[in-house]
Amino acid sequence: MAGFSRRDVLKGAGVAAGTAMFGSVLGDFKQVQGELPPPKQRKYEPIKKPITAVICGYGGRGGYYGSMATNPEAQVEIVGVAEPVDYRTELAVSRHKIPKENQFVTWEHVFDRPKFADAIIIGTPDRLHYGPAMRALEMGYNLLLEKPIAQSWKECEDILRLAKKKGAIVGVCHVLRYAPYFVQMHALVEQGVIGDLVSIQHMEPIHYLHFAHSYVRGPWHNEKDSNPSLLAKSCHDLDIIKWLMNKPCERVSSFGGLKYFQRDHAPMGAPTHCLDGCPVEDSCIYHAGNVYVQKKLWGTHHIVTRDRSPQSILRELEKGDYGRCVYHNDNDVADHQVVNLQFEGGGTCAFNMEAMTSYGGRRTRLMGTLGDVVGDERFLDVYNFEKREMIRWDVQKDFKDLGGHGGGDERMFRDWAQAVGHQDDSFLSVDLAGAMESHLIGFEAERSRKADGQVRKIVMPKV
Repeated sequence: MAGFSRRDVLKGAGVAAGTAMFGSVLGDFKQVQGELPPPKQRKYEPIKKPITAVICGYGGRGGYYGSMATNPEAQVEIVGVAEPVDYRTELAVSRHKIPKENQFVTWEHVFDRPKFADAIIIGTPDRLHYGPAMRALEMGYNLLLEKPIAQSWKECEDILRLAKKKGAIVGVCHVLRYAPYFVQMHALVEQGVIGDLVSIQHMEPIHYLHFAHSYVRGPWHNEKDSNPSLLAKSCHDLDIIKWLMNKPCERVSSFGGLKYFQRDHAPMGAPTHCLDGCPVEDSCIYHAGNVYVQKKLWGTHHIVTRDRSPQSILRELEKGDYGRCVYHNDNDVADHQVVNLQFEGGGTCAFNMEAMTSYGGRRTRLMGTLGDVVGDERFLDVYNFEKREMIRWDVQKDFKDLGGHGGGDERMFRDWAQAVGHQDDSFLSVDLAGAMESHLIGFEAERSRKADGQVRKIVMPKV
């Protein structure tokens, strides 16, 4: 037993004995076959006539919402599009039969015309949320606004102030609130199944390739052009945490930063673009040619080219953003971050945003006074302290329509259409003012992170 002292051996034996003792105490929760009722689903009321909408930005998100509008049950008719990429415009025109006069290259041109629809759907990049949102509200449109709301707290306040003045319906795409899995989690807390909620542990595992694609090479790689990754990626999570706690957040602190995707981790001799003769092409897990073409490890939707053939994708990678070495880039957003939150009444949450994971699917633990919940975005294991029992709920057993964001995308889109059609924002799980609470937490957490974890007070101003 070279390398181990007698003390080490005895210490290990003690740990083993302790594990055996505590195992009999901690491991005797019995899984039972009881049923948890599925969360209630909203009944969609008929709208007198489908609402009409213009989509600004027909890319990944805007185009996705456009595809949802083709379902008659959505009761949304797309009558205009603003999109600078020609083949995306052509898809929109073909899909929605948009007349020539309602086809625009950039969002500004939409507002050169008098109001000609009920709503504007904003799917533009983060830095182009504020401009079209303000113009749309000024002209009397309702809004569906992709998250994050804007790039600063002041811009968020401006949008809210104008929306209130105009009496507009503004849906923010916090789609997780509409996903059956998270709706069920919220219902368990709201109904007191685990008693009073004391604390939350929550993690968003982004996945190493997803982070490299979107937050190193992609549109959200740089704070100036988009937002900090905590806002761009995880304002979903901050919103869910706030929704579960259902109390004002009073203080926040944060640590983290950009640790790995930097020049000092670049392999010796690595060029700025992967296809310029990288000496570690065969072994680099982020080599663009392998990721997007040879091994097809990630999708290519964001790579702009009409020709979707492998040869065309490779040509775009030669000098394009998605072909850049992940260690030779101008990315500056955090690839790991810890956020600690304290809520009114003493409840707490520890949240981790992590790039370096082999998996996706948010992990959540809810600790209550009568029980706890452990979830992985499919299963919810609900423990009862008194009965010493656990019931497992599988979202896939009760729901089959679990598309984007666990079914949250489509449900959010329908609820927003109902809100606009009936001019009643109670159809939304969260209105604009409510969505801004999680954004304020995110902005203040970023201030804390950049000030070495300084505790920041959260005071939601009245707008």
